[in-house]
Amino acid sequence: MTRLLIRPGAIGDFITSLPALEALRGDRTEVWCAEQNVALARFADSAQSIVASGLNRLGLMPAEDVVERLRRFDSIVSWYGANSVEFRAVTAELGLPIQFLSALPARARHAVDFYNDQARGLGARPASRFPKIETPATARTFAVVHPFASSSAKRAGMPVFESIAERLAESMPVHWLAGPEEELAGAVRIENLYELACWLRGARIFVGNDSGISHLSAAVETPVFALFRATDPKVWSPRGMAFCHG
Repeated sequence: MTRLLIRPGAIGDFITSLPALEALRGDRTEVWCAEQNVALARFADSAQSIVASGLNRLGLMPAEDVVERLRRFDSIVSWYGANSVEFRAVTAELGLPIQFLSALPARARHAVDFYNDQARGLGARPASRFPKIETPATARTFAVVHPFASSSAKRAGMPVFESIAERLAESMPVHWLAGPEEELAGAVRIENLYELACWLRGARIFVGNDSGISHLSAAVETPVFALFRATDPKVWSPRGMAFCHG
């Protein structure tokens, strides 16, 4: 069976659904996801961004090439378009073998468990409740502080992180981490998420907010201290050796 998994969403969304995605693999598996997450889809035979796939053209402009590619799969599982009546109507009219799943966890259920339940509903058996990204083993020698998140509402104040970094510096080197567009002089910046995961594997502790990079750190078994401000840690806390403070 050839299967296409279409998983939109941010870094944390993708990582929390990794056990479910891995359980849903077919004999040959392709993943379409957000551009930054392509590097994390290492369980798949191939992966590309949703934009590169042309899926966003379906139903809006000529997309015969996209339809032809979609017809090559025996099964399509999609979190993309689940809430779009128009998109679902287009795929139904085309007779595509597609099953839609809700992208947002219901109630106060942890996201990993929610996505695993979805996989079970499709006959798959997730092997773990803990997202994991395999990286080369390395000595853990430093601390990482990442004071950013996808929105300002999720971010604790910089003085909080400066205080934590000062304490950590008493016992180990401290590296500040920032994304490509985040302003922080002297910060480490690694754009490829798998390469970043390999670097985070060398950290003794990661300190951050409710962010995708907190989930990435937990997925390489780095101890995580995450500060939650605007979201529910019962749903979005990193799974692993993590302590979350709301």
